[in-house]
Amino acid sequence: MSSQLGVDTGGTFTDFVLYQNGRIRVHKVLSTPDAPERAILQGIADLGVLLQGLQIVHGSTVATNAVLEKRGVRTAYISNHGFADVLTIGRQARKSLYDLQPGQMPPPVPAELCLQTGGRLSADGVVLEPLTDHDIETLCAQIQALKPQAVAINLLFSYLDPSLEQRIAAALPADLFVTCSSAVLSEYREYERGIATWLNAFVGPLLQGYLGRLEQAVAPASVAVMQSSAGTVSASKAGRLAVNMLLSGPAGGLMAARHIGKEIGQQRLLTFDMGGTSTDVALIDGRIKLTSEGAIGDYPVAVPMVDMHTIGAGGGSIAYVDAGGMLHVGPQSAGARPGPACYGQGGTQATVTDANLVLGRIQADAFLGGRMRLDIGAARTAVSAIAAAMQINVEQAAQGIVELANEHMVRALRVISLHRGCDPHDYVLASFGGAGGLHVCALAEAMQMKRAVVPVHGGVLSALGMLVAPLSRQFSQTMTVELRNISGDTLQGHYKRLIDHGLEEMGQEGLELADIMVRCSMDLRYSGQSYSLNVDFDRDETDLQVCQQHFHAQHQRIYGHSLAEPVELVNIRIAVSGPEPDMILEPCTQTATAQPCRHIPLAGLDASAAVFRRAELGCGQRLAGPAVILEEVATTFVAPGWVCFRDDVGNLVLIRD
Repeated sequence: MSSQLGVDTGGTFTDFVLYQNGRIRVHKVLSTPDAPERAILQGIADLGVLLQGLQIVHGSTVATNAVLEKRGVRTAYISNHGFADVLTIGRQARKSLYDLQPGQMPPPVPAELCLQTGGRLSADGVVLEPLTDHDIETLCAQIQALKPQAVAINLLFSYLDPSLEQRIAAALPADLFVTCSSAVLSEYREYERGIATWLNAFVGPLLQGYLGRLEQAVAPASVAVMQSSAGTVSASKAGRLAVNMLLSGPAGGLMAARHIGKEIGQQRLLTFDMGGTSTDVALIDGRIKLTSEGAIGDYPVAVPMVDMHTIGAGGGSIAYVDAGGMLHVGPQSAGARPGPACYGQGGTQATVTDANLVLGRIQADAFLGGRMRLDIGAARTAVSAIAAAMQINVEQAAQGIVELANEHMVRALRVISLHRGCDPHDYVLASFGGAGGLHVCALAEAMQMKRAVVPVHGGVLSALGMLVAPLSRQFSQTMTVELRNISGDTLQGHYKRLIDHGLEEMGQEGLELADIMVRCSMDLRYSGQSYSLNVDFDRDETDLQVCQQHFHAQHQRIYGHSLAEPVELVNIRIAVSGPEPDMILEPCTQTATAQPCRHIPLAGLDASAAVFRRAELGCGQRLAGPAVILEEVATTFVAPGWVCFRDDVGNLVLIRD
């Protein structure tokens, strides 16, 4: 029988979930950022799994880190005459609206690498300026002189007719990594389309090279990669689609949370994934919401990705005191090397993990199941520097670090819920990631939520999500027409062309036509608006008034009003996917009531806390806080005023007393 291995490479740890013969094994090793495949190979060796028949699904941070650190390959950018500086000008927006002396941002592509050519289309797809043989020869000569490793081609209105971009790509040297905007994002807005195209070219060779090395190292195992849209794609195709991998790991966590939510009958989840470097928050309402208005670092990313909010607050977030005596936590992180001071790898700055260790919420001898002993002395020394600067004791400083990190995460949870018109009281707070369980009660209280869950295998949930995600692809096409001016039959024809292309792509992944599911939607807006809302579309529906009514209702719910203005169709979209993998979590069979393995004092609390091992808890066993629950890849802190019990599949359900 084949085995499935989910792998999530994070900034601090690389997580593994092995599903074999109906059973799950989890593992965690320190990441190796200089060569991520080393940590993966180490984890495979530690698990002792055979490569023959192994199916690996991987969440990769290679593309993400390359964008954030601006260390992609030398990339040339080709556009029409007069549009070479579109990526530099952008939307002329600045981060601080009232800053009269904003710092100058370096352009995404240096001016000398921005090339111009003919081949201009009108908004109706009519050729205004032909692409001549001389244009092609000039471009080839410029590329030869500049010697880039990748080329991004972004011609105006190429989504109406991609042939001009394809002609340029065909003329360029075969050893170049070439990306056409019409293949990456077939939508309007030349700036956003150009950024997506450039990002794909900028980091594509790095991702392609990394995946090639990984496939070679794990052969004969097969490798698939998680996309930002919460579906997987074969590694051979992923290398050409780097821009679709920018939220690879976090998307896995949401897929696993949704899977577990279905099993426990909780369709509405407010999730937070707290790892070593960052925290990702999102809403799940039966379905994972996608957005085409995401961003990575300073750049908009208009390709579909999971709708989440990310902040630089994780277990490795560094605490410091500024010149005015103000405490800060993050966004800088200690990462995997040197890591928090308590890791004993040379780190000296206090982090959130060090603070939790000082407070007693992390047990020094139980980290990673006891495989990695933490240095409490180093943690206290690091936090004492914060305490001295603030003229307080070490425990107070540690408490301040944790509370400030909590406040950062609470603000993020409000952005993704209250700011979107969603009442958190209607949702269950789902906490995962290696550090999430330590903060779940405090965040739920701050959000005035009375119920939370720490999923089974929550410390490696993103890796688990890799194994429950289906193969999928997203496709779109800009239309820009008032809904009343297009017939349902005409629209069906446009959808059919997208669907046929999607089915062909999925067939190349080895799926049978009968196993492929298609979901259609459209972006609508009132005439004159700049931004749109995505509305589901039944591809058997020809009465477009139904779509219009759904749009009015959605606009009313989100913005509190609807208008009598004409409704405009902007983009049509389809999602094609295969069947979701059939993974059934093992039922909890532990019937005996577990006894505490020890009692410990916790800083700031009068009562001692009982310490339990999660694997020993009986099904339905209830614990009253304060309590600490240990497992191999995470720790959960049950705060005073909370009751916790283990459900039928091993999730920890937390209820505010």
